This record gives sequence, structure tokens and C-alpha cells, in this order.
Amino acid sequence: MTWETHPVTPDRFEDFADVINPNRRANHCWCLSHRIRLREIEELGEGSREQAMRRLTEREHPPGVVAYRNGVPVGWCNIGPRSEITRLVNSKLIRPVDDVPVWSIVCVVVRGGHRKQGVSGQVIDGAVEYARRSGAPAVEAYPVDPSGRMDTTMAFVGTRTMFAAAGFEVIGETDAVASKMPRLVMRRDLT
Repeated sequence: MTWETHPVTPDRFEDFADVINPNRRANHCWCLSHRIRLREIEELGEGSREQAMRRLTEREHPPGVVAYRNGVPVGWCNIGPRSEITRLVNSKLIRPVDDVPVWSIVCVVVRGGHRKQGVSGQVIDGAVEYARRSGAPAVEAYPVDPSGRMDTTMAFVGTRTMFAAAGFEVIGETDAVASKMPRLVMRRDLT
């Protein structure tokens, strides 16, 4: 079995879409809600969420990575400099812990038919490596660790266990709450 992870550049957009929106529903999230505001979606995409995400793939730091297993796109991780993730920059609930210019993971998606097969760990490892190659000093994630089923409307997905297995350590809690549980701040130093 071979694994590869690549930034979502324009030439990989269809692979990204196959993971997060295989039916190409126009009003689907497209993993934009934490990246840019509705006004920016409209400006970038002329009203189209898909077009707005396509435009983000053209930026210096594409909005995330796609993981491939044996050449098939099976996972997505929304990762980038915290300073480029509008919802985090403006958040009063998930504030920076310190002055380290971290990269942040705000979403992990595993393609239907590929869940419970170790894809999450592979996509997180690939995302961390992408951040390292791009000069990030550390990567943060903001998971919850619910006792039961996680609220499926959350954008910050993943559990403490999944990120701990990828080398992240808990460095604090946020003021944000999901599924009646506080979100953790977990960090993996890359220096």
C-alpha cells in the first residue's frame, strides 16, 4: 500500500472535490467556512462556493492537502497558517496560546467507503509534513474528545486520541465548546 499527500493546487482540485463533495452539490460546505467570510466567497467565486475554493487553490499556501492511497484520493485536511484562516484570526474563543506563527488544522475528512482504515492518521501526517516543508514552526489542532458520537456539524473534527497518535500534545483549552465539551489546543512542534 502506498500513501502520498499533496497540497490542493488547481491541478488536484477534482481529487479534493471527490473526497469532500463527490456529488458536487453547489451549496455544500466546500470547507470554506473557516477560511473566508460569505462576502469573500461571493467576491472570489461570483456566488459559487466551488469557484471560491478553486481560487483559494491558486494562492501561495493552498488551503490544505489531499491524501492518496494507491493513487486514489481518500482524505482531506484543511491546514494553513493560522494568520490566513479568517475564523481563527477573528476568534474570541480560540485565541492564540503564544506568539508562535503556527499552522492550524481546522478540518479532516475521510472519503466515504474509506473510513476506519487508518486514513485520518495518514492525512494528518501528510498535512504536518506539508507544513514542515513550508516552514511552519508548529501545527495546532483544536479537537474535542467526546464520550459518545461527535456532533457532525463541527468543522474542527478529530479526537484527542487521533492527534496524540500523530505526535500532538495538549497545551491548553479554548473557550469554544462543541458537543458540550471544551475544545482542546493540541500542538506538534516542528523545530
